[in-house]
Amino acid sequence: MKITLIIVGKTEDKYLIEGIEKYLNRLKHYISFNLFVIPEIKNTKNLSEAQQKAKEAELISKQLTNSDMVVLLDEKGKKFSSMQFSQYLNKQMIGSVQHLVFIIGGPYGFDESIYKRSNASLSLSDMTFSHQMVRLFFIEQLYRAFTILKNEPYHHE
Repeated sequence: MKITLIIVGKTEDKYLIEGIEKYLNRLKHYISFNLFVIPEIKNTKNLSEAQQKAKEAELISKQLTNSDMVVLLDEKGKKFSSMQFSQYLNKQMIGSVQHLVFIIGGPYGFDESIYKRSNASLSLSDMTFSHQMVRLFFIEQLYRAFTILKNEPYHHE
């Protein structure tokens, strides 16, 4: 299985970039992982939230194939413990999912077309985090899930 994380806009803060790189380096020992950055939409001052989400949706959709299993990181999504998330990933691998694609939207979330295209949605917390921070949190949880599956000592329960 291959996993891709699609994000809208580059990560700006140095501390987030460093954290993401740390876990990306660790993650490559477990799975084929790709981080794909959708460029931020230009001239957003002239666009409504809905127009901005629609433009982002066009760019996101271009990165997806019909066979991709698409999971949105969304505040209304299903919540997992770290153990449950590792079991979810294991189920996808056993279920012969070839390409699992997680998507973190822009600051306003997702266009309705992306919700319709998705196969599932996942929430990291009842709290709201910036879409910049969620990148680091998610990649760390992905790494944690693989250490759980390999029965390695990173996760403590």
